Amino acid sequence: QVQLEESGGGLVQTGGSLRLSCAASGRPFSIYAMGWFRQAPGKEREFVAGVSWDGTATYYTDSVKGRFTISRDNAKDTVFLQMNSLKPEDTAVYYCTQHRGPMGRGESSKSSYDYWGQGTQVTVSS
Repeated sequence: QVQLEESGGGLVQTGGSLRLSCAASGRPFSIYAMGWFRQAPGKEREFVAGVSWDGTATYYTDSVKGRFTISRDNAKDTVFLQMNSLKPEDTAVYYCTQHRGPMGRGESSKSSYDYWGQGTQVTVSS
């Protein structure tokens, strides 16, 4: 069974940085695309960033381009989300997710992913 465990969330001031990590287990990590989504109170879960199975392609929602970086370490079965220049509107629960099938691209569609972590809270104070 696939398990995804996020860590690294917390409280930070506007302009600060956080690095989220997601450790995966249960199926061969290196052949699955990974993604990060977030959900703010009262809002739907939205795509933040995705990385292809081989790490050669990355995708971001417009609001985080230039501030967030997704990366993966296939030797450690871990995906990261480096978040810089954080804003209050980045406040949300952040979820790590794994693509349904192997060799995926890391696209933005929520239906492309089938396993989700429990989430980690990110709060940015103004």
